[in-house]
Amino acid sequence: MSDNDTTTDARTRRDYLKYGGAVISGGLLAGCTGDADSQSTPESTDSDASTVTANPDATTPTAADSYTVSMEPMGEVQFDSAPERWMAYFSTYGDMAIALGQLEGLAGLIFTENWPMAFFDAIPNVDVTFDDIPQLMRDGSIGKEAFYEMDSDVHLFDPNFVQVLDDTWSDSDFTEVRTNIGPIVGNSIRRRNDDWHDYRYYSLYEAFDRIADAFQERERYAAFADLHDSLLTEINNGLPPENERPTVGLLSINSDFEGGSFYAYPVHDGNGHKQYRDLGMRGAFDEVIDGSYAEWDYEQLLDVDPDILLFQYGFSHVSTEEFEDRMATMREDPIGQQLSAVQNDRLYRGGTSYQGPIINLFQTEAAAKQFYPETFGEWHGLGTTSDQEQLFDRQRVAAIINGEI
Repeated sequence: MSDNDTTTDARTRRDYLKYGGAVISGGLLAGCTGDADSQSTPESTDSDASTVTANPDATTPTAADSYTVSMEPMGEVQFDSAPERWMAYFSTYGDMAIALGQLEGLAGLIFTENWPMAFFDAIPNVDVTFDDIPQLMRDGSIGKEAFYEMDSDVHLFDPNFVQVLDDTWSDSDFTEVRTNIGPIVGNSIRRRNDDWHDYRYYSLYEAFDRIADAFQERERYAAFADLHDSLLTEINNGLPPENERPTVGLLSINSDFEGGSFYAYPVHDGNGHKQYRDLGMRGAFDEVIDGSYAEWDYEQLLDVDPDILLFQYGFSHVSTEEFEDRMATMREDPIGQQLSAVQNDRLYRGGTSYQGPIINLFQTEAAAKQFYPETFGEWHGLGTTSDQEQLFDRQRVAAIINGEI
């Protein structure tokens, strides 16, 4: 379940690549060296729970002018005009581009699978489908020729993480893509403890801010930031005192339920668990897991015995029926059925850790209702929340995406 590092020639991984006068880290895997700016810039630790503001250093002239966007690890990236065609790694940056009204220009995704599509289906007058969108990750590798076929104006991914996925990619391959096809912009923000990520991290809205600059979509960004801030204000005003909040054990839905082996997680500081931190979640495993995850059996789960069990990737990697089948397996296990969360029917689908602004709104609302039903209303499953019970306005999301700001 962890992203394993791959070793190659150390010198190659530490080479610097020139881009528009800026320096990019060529150390694309473990032990890479950031550029001068990233070394002097402290890691961002600002919580997304605070009011979101635009990047004061960004340059956003009219679309007819050349402009730059600054984001590690690529540094200063130059655009001659606002991109029309784009591709992305997965649902973090893909979600951002869709939120900015760029769905029509989507040329490809490294992964089209495992998006929580039910969230997008819940947005009126917005049709998000990937039926004709090429998926680049095939048989464990990413073909460079596909980038030429897509002919994207911008590539939204962290090249360091792409090379974690496919270590056949070299520094020169990324230089070729950005030189011959289009710029690369992105930073892997899912979690903050990967050995290969030794340059600046960004919060969700800090990263979204830069992508909005790339597309020259400041109004849409500001509208989403307002919606996000309003949701968090409502939640913060309704949170019960910490000692009255339930303990929540975070497990993976991709665990071996039949074999009784579970991937358990503490709540981490990256974007992947943003909604849990914003909700003041009491992570049941935070003090007992040393590292990013552990593999536990039923006995170890019972030793901690959280009030709630939340299954990460429950919205993205399994259907409702598949989720219920796995919960039935847990309920039938002689030790599993002793768990408080099982006995009190507090087994919930959790979010994907690859969330952009749209997915984050839905995942925050779902978790608020799952954790604190007395305050925010009972959770009855996705698609069953009435307009009066919603914590954010789906019509407003649709209006922003469609440019009706």
